Amino acid sequence: MTQSAPAPPAQDDAAPERPLLARLNARGFRLLMLVDALAVGLALVVPMLVRHGLTWPTYSSAAYAGGYAAIVALHMAAFYFGGLYEREQRLGHRSFLPRASGAVLGSILLVALAELLTGVFLVPRGNLAAVAVLAALGVTANRGLSRWLRDRRDGPPRVFLVGAPDDVNLARAHLAETEERAEVVGSANSSDGLLEAVLGTEATDVLVLTSRLLDELHPEPLSSFDERGIGVLQRVGARDTLLGLRAVREVAGMPFVPVRTRALPQSRWHAKRTLELLVLALLLPVALPLVALVALYVLAVAGRPVLFRQERVGKDGAVFSMVKFRTMVRDAERHGGAQLAARGRDPRVVRGLGWLRATRLDELPQLWNVLRGEMSIVGPRPERPELTHHFAEMIPGYTRRHEVPPGLTGLAQIHGRYHTDAEYKLGHDLQYLVNWSPVLDLVILAKTFWVVVTRRL
Repeated sequence: MTQSAPAPPAQDDAAPERPLLARLNARGFRLLMLVDALAVGLALVVPMLVRHGLTWPTYSSAAYAGGYAAIVALHMAAFYFGGLYEREQRLGHRSFLPRASGAVLGSILLVALAELLTGVFLVPRGNLAAVAVLAALGVTANRGLSRWLRDRRDGPPRVFLVGAPDDVNLARAHLAETEERAEVVGSANSSDGLLEAVLGTEATDVLVLTSRLLDELHPEPLSSFDERGIGVLQRVGARDTLLGLRAVREVAGMPFVPVRTRALPQSRWHAKRTLELLVLALLLPVALPLVALVALYVLAVAGRPVLFRQERVGKDGAVFSMVKFRTMVRDAERHGGAQLAARGRDPRVVRGLGWLRATRLDELPQLWNVLRGEMSIVGPRPERPELTHHFAEMIPGYTRRHEVPPGLTGLAQIHGRYHTDAEYKLGHDLQYLVNWSPVLDLVILAKTFWVVVTRRL
């Protein structure tokens, strides 16, 4: 392995406090949000000024101000939940206009629908197309300006190449012969000592040029690169195209895909949480009476305690107390300890309560865990800490399923069974994280209902 700079000097134990803007960035705030809000506001105001000058018809100044502020807030929510403020890799970034246009168009359609329902046309129908175009162009221009200022401040991307010697030499030549503004600061032929080498060169991006090396980089040092904001891209080879890759990016004429250690970005997780709270609010009027009826039934059949609490592993590996209706005899695991559900008739289940497990009504109290943020309505099912520790040792990448809170139901539950192997369930769980969308959650909920009705567990 070669390295073009010595290791960085040791840091003082007492690190200086980060600037205010850096602390705000860590909490999800971006200065770009304010500039985007200004762009959307101007997109609303400029067409009105062109058409009506300073005297606007129909509504008061206060009505326009309040309505336009709400429309700007709607756009900002769409931008955030759409991932427009996630950290962007410096190399191979995609064109921003399609993403900005999609988010703006969705917001404008909601504005048009609200105006039709209320009969209040703060944005005249003749202005809607102009507002959409101006907002999309303004937000895209902000990204171009932001990238230009970053390049002025930080200089061109500093690239570290990882791969076989022939691959490294070829990539170095491509980067030198094209107009790609990037500086190659080091290279390595293996993963040995890679983290120290990359940090020593202060690289901003790592290009993995040989496919076989990716397995050696996960989970470390990929996780450390992600924590430090160092972008990692994997070169796409002929064999990789068999996987149907879509998010391919071009760097100096070479095809790459971004490598991320977290499947679900923070903005999408916040969108998922917001939508689930709305769904929970709609479900509660029906769920609360049902919970009361089931509780009375369990009390009559099995006596106290009606509820059963058990430690499960949640988001980021944190342990929480999951609650459900008790369907097993007291001290069911006194002799055997933690174990998976038995096939067929489980002797631990109280007679007359097996149907609660079959219909999953015993899981209803977990709506409390969802309300507390310990669980989701849809997500990977939570496992016991003892079983999670065992699976994590046996199955590489098992802990990635903990990127989101566990769910009442999930993709593995509708495609698998209670006894489906944990590694196969993991494949379903990770597929869910990578492809999450509100529509996917609705599909899983609908299929869960069918699984319960047909008793296909």
